[in-house]
Amino acid sequence: MSGHVVVATGFNREVACVAPLAGIVAVAGGGDPVGLRGRIEAAAAGAAGIVSFGMTGALADGLAIGDWVVADRLWGATELACDPAWTHALAAALPGARIGGFYADGRMIDTISEKLALGERHGALAVDMESHVAAAVAQARGLPFAIVRCVSDGARHLLPHAITVSMRPDGGVDGKAMLRSVAARPGQIADIARTSAGFAKAMRELKRGAVRIGPRMALPG
Repeated sequence: MSGHVVVATGFNREVACVAPLAGIVAVAGGGDPVGLRGRIEAAAAGAAGIVSFGMTGALADGLAIGDWVVADRLWGATELACDPAWTHALAAALPGARIGGFYADGRMIDTISEKLALGERHGALAVDMESHVAAAVAQARGLPFAIVRCVSDGARHLLPHAITVSMRPDGGVDGKAMLRSVAARPGQIADIARTSAGFAKAMRELKRGAVRIGPRMALPG
């Protein structure tokens, strides 16, 4: 199978993790589904597949920060089975990775009870904000689709407000929005530090995992 693989992410720093890989075109756009879809559509010309890659929030107990999750199915705004051969190739490249469902509808899930309920209702292990957009493009174009993501926060942890407002549509981080949030809600500082430490650990694992996954994000063929 010829053609590049489109990698859809939320942040530019996630793009940087896969940038050295051959045979990929990576785009970012977390929190901006319309803009992200346009970037994926533009990158998908001549593509062999589309994969959602980056950090993810756990929806089930037993997943630790730095653990890998590979999807077999996506639920939410777009419902789609992932390509089985690609799913297993990704899992084989990441020893210890869990295979299971993902959920994505574009929302930042803001209660622990809803996170756990979504996980139980759909048999989903994790949630993100880009997979449904990537899946919709893959479905429309008849391309193989996969999700491979690294846990950055646990099922019983809610992201502090300053983190939730920091995602810029272009994949960058809005530092001013974070500072405004901290000024208005100083009690979240300790949780921001804990959350940031988790993100840093997940980012280190993302970089290591990208090397293990290899060219064209392990797409078979």
